[in-house]
Amino acid sequence: MSKIGRKPINTEGLTIAVNGQNVSYKGPKKSGTYVLPECLNLVVQDNLIRLELKNAKESKDKNLWGLHRALLANELQGAREEFSVDVTIVGLGFKGELKGDTIVFSLGYSHKIDFSIPKEVSVTIDKTGQNLIIKSSNKFLAGDVAQKICALRRPEPYKGTGVRLAKEQIFRKVGKN
Repeated sequence: MSKIGRKPINTEGLTIAVNGQNVSYKGPKKSGTYVLPECLNLVVQDNLIRLELKNAKESKDKNLWGLHRALLANELQGAREEFSVDVTIVGLGFKGELKGDTIVFSLGYSHKIDFSIPKEVSVTIDKTGQNLIIKSSNKFLAGDVAQKICALRRPEPYKGTGVRLAKEQIFRKVGKN
């Protein structure tokens, strides 16, 4: 049995309506619907939602149980508050500059790199241009934008210069003397 699927989902601060396999939700940041597969039931108690299996004998249904519980929990958390990912730019002269709905990066190449921001994502950059905060109510989209920005210039192992996630640790190599 799935350990993730058993956990209840907190719906405090959200409006939830269940219509068969469709779960409609509305929160301060986002509203939408989530469609559950036929093998799952939804039980609402007070401010908690639980997913239950209709037929516990099929192994593929057990896999879907944990998956859809995690996806639904992410949707509901995104409706309540935005997800944020911190990106750090390390290097002399390396920076990002916000111009409208694009970010212009100076990353040590012979040219500047323009990166367009999707509509559902908001980006803030500090005065130095080296700390970016990416926010979105969609967890996948926030992480995807952060990884695309990091892919513009991966950190190199000797000096550690490049673009990385703030929580990422770079393993440095020892140079020759």
